[in-house]
Amino acid sequence: MKLGLLTAPFEASNLKDVAAWAGGNGFAALEVACWPASGGEKRRYAGTSHIDVDGLTADEGGDIKTALGEQGIEISGLGYYPNPLHADRDHREEVIGHLMKVITAASVMGIKVVNTFVGGDRSFSVDDNWARATEIFAPIIKHAQASGVRLCFENCPMIFSQDEWPGGHNIAYSPKLWRRIFDEWGDAVGMNFDPSHLIWQFIDQTRFIKEFGPHMAHVHAKDLMVDRDGLYDNGIMSVGMGWQVPRLCGLGDVDWSNFFSGLYRAEYDGPIIIEHEDRLFEGTDEKVKRGFLLARDVLQPFIK
Repeated sequence: MKLGLLTAPFEASNLKDVAAWAGGNGFAALEVACWPASGGEKRRYAGTSHIDVDGLTADEGGDIKTALGEQGIEISGLGYYPNPLHADRDHREEVIGHLMKVITAASVMGIKVVNTFVGGDRSFSVDDNWARATEIFAPIIKHAQASGVRLCFENCPMIFSQDEWPGGHNIAYSPKLWRRIFDEWGDAVGMNFDPSHLIWQFIDQTRFIKEFGPHMAHVHAKDLMVDRDGLYDNGIMSVGMGWQVPRLCGLGDVDWSNFFSGLYRAEYDGPIIIEHEDRLFEGTDEKVKRGFLLARDVLQPFIK
C-alpha cells in the first residue's frame, strides 16, 4: 500500500508544487484531478485541472511523471468525476467527451486507472438510469480497454444538495447496483472504494469489503460523521441531507482498524488516497494541508 492524496483541494497550486509538499510530508502517491483546463464544473471539490489532458503528448506526460518521481511521488490514477447520465443531453456529451480524453491521457502516460462516476439522472428510477448507463458506457469502456486503462467508479450517491434531490447524481452506491456493474462489464471496470459513503447508508463495511474487495482497484480514505441532531430533525427520508457530515480520517464514524483489516483480508495492496472534503479544514492552503497531515497520522500506522 502507498498513502497519497487527491489533488482537488489545491486548485490554485501547480501540480509540481503539490507533489513537492506531498513528498516532503510522507505521502507517496497523488490522484491527479483532471477536470477541463478551460473551466467547467464548479461544485465543491470539483473543477481542478492539474493536468491539461487535451492533446497531451507522450513527451509531456513523461515530463510530468518524471517531475513527480523526483519528489518520490507516483500517480495512482487520474480523477474526473462528472455526471455522464445527466438529464441534459448537451451536458452529457460534453463530460463524456472529456472523460474520453482523460482515458487517452492516462494511456499516453502509462497510468492504469481513471476514476469517475457512473452518474445518474435524479428524476429517474435506478432501473431507468441503469438502462441508460449500459448504453452510454459501452463505447467508453471499449475505449478504456483499448487504451489499457481500467475505468473505476466511486461508490458515492452524490446527493448533498437540493439540486441533487431526490435520486442523486450517481447510482453506483448500493451492493445491488454494484453486482449489476460487474455482471455487465466484469474486470473491464473496477471500484474506487470510499468507506464514508457506507456510513450514512447504514451499509455494513465488513460485509461490503468482503464481497467487493477483489474488485477494488483504487481506494479513497474519507471519513463521515452522522449528525444525530440533524438525523433526528430530518429523518432518514432526507437521504442524508442535513445530517451526513464529511470529515477527515479519524474525525468521523469510519472504523479504520476494521477498514484496513478488511482490505488486507481481501489482499488489496493498492493506493490509499485521502480525499479532503472537511469544511473545518478549508479556506486556506494551510488549513487544507493541516487536514491532510491529520489524516496521514491516523492512517499511516496501518500502512506497511
